[in-house]
Amino acid sequence: MEKAFKFRIYPNKTQQVLFQKTFGCTRFVYNHFLAKRIEKYKEDKTNLTYNQCSKELTSLKKEYEWLKEPDKDALQKALKDLDIAYKNFFSRPEMGFPKFKSKKDRHKSYRSSCTNGNIKFLGNKVQLPKLGKIKVKDRCTAIEGRILNATVSQNPDGKYYVSICCTDIPEIVLPKTDKSIGIDLGLKEFAITSDGIKVENPKYLAKSLKRLKFLQKSLSRKTKGSANREKARIKVARLHSKIFNQRNDFLQKLSTQLIKKNDVICLEDLQVKNMVKNHKLAQAITDVSWSEFTRMLSYKAKWNSRRIVKLDKFYPSSQLCHCCGYKNTDTKDVSVREWTCLKCGTHHDRDVNAAINILNEGLRVGV
Repeated sequence: MEKAFKFRIYPNKTQQVLFQKTFGCTRFVYNHFLAKRIEKYKEDKTNLTYNQCSKELTSLKKEYEWLKEPDKDALQKALKDLDIAYKNFFSRPEMGFPKFKSKKDRHKSYRSSCTNGNIKFLGNKVQLPKLGKIKVKDRCTAIEGRILNATVSQNPDGKYYVSICCTDIPEIVLPKTDKSIGIDLGLKEFAITSDGIKVENPKYLAKSLKRLKFLQKSLSRKTKGSANREKARIKVARLHSKIFNQRNDFLQKLSTQLIKKNDVICLEDLQVKNMVKNHKLAQAITDVSWSEFTRMLSYKAKWNSRRIVKLDKFYPSSQLCHCCGYKNTDTKDVSVREWTCLKCGTHHDRDVNAAINILNEGLRVGV
């Protein structure tokens, strides 16, 4: 099993300079060979292979001496990423044609493979190629298994992180609970379970929106290219980072709790891309992060031998009575929060009833 361990790192001034050079060099190599591939295709309708680009990179280093400063494997990984992007485009055109990387993009990263032990985790420090030892934020977590590669990244707020990918990690199988649960995801409450528990929607973006508007307005008034504008930009980026970290912490804890307590988890397969086309609800839907939550449940279920069952998006979970199966089309209106079944007389809470239907259908389909 493969797993990544992410840590915040604190490079010194010299290491920060080399990080920036590596970010720039990998971007240059990616853009240079993307342009070469486009030019080659226009000339004779053929494409440059990864091996051809790799050989040409060697001669490119003689022309541009500064390409020798960063880790050489990071440049090869940039070529590999370009090759993968090309293959994805021809096999899955909906992914789009590879795009040139912008210097103005504040999300920066590069990847380097572990060869001959050049990447090591030393508790309070991490060793990276060409950079030596870098201080790591104190953590109780220690990495496991054999190191494959490390990805160094810088967020828009200026903080540096390293993600160490490891393999041969022993699987930890959680004890079986013989419990199953259905979950109805919503906006008013983040999640409603089939046993009647309602998890409140924390609405981190909505709570910080007033402060965010103030900072963005302040940023827009600063002169472009000035030091004050950069300071204002960092303040906006830090607030966005705080909102992201709050949301991520909430989703991680909730998904872990559900995985530990249940063997089978049933969900609806929501089409979030279509739902955000409703401009009145787009911000709230984006803030709630249903897709990220289901992604977390999926990979944690694989780690711990749990099962995730996703129902068809057209399944009418809110319209059916879980007792007798009567279909009430009036509940298509989301303002109907409670209703009484005309067939059996059972009074339903809209969301709890939907969660129970999701559980019953999930167990039926998933068997």
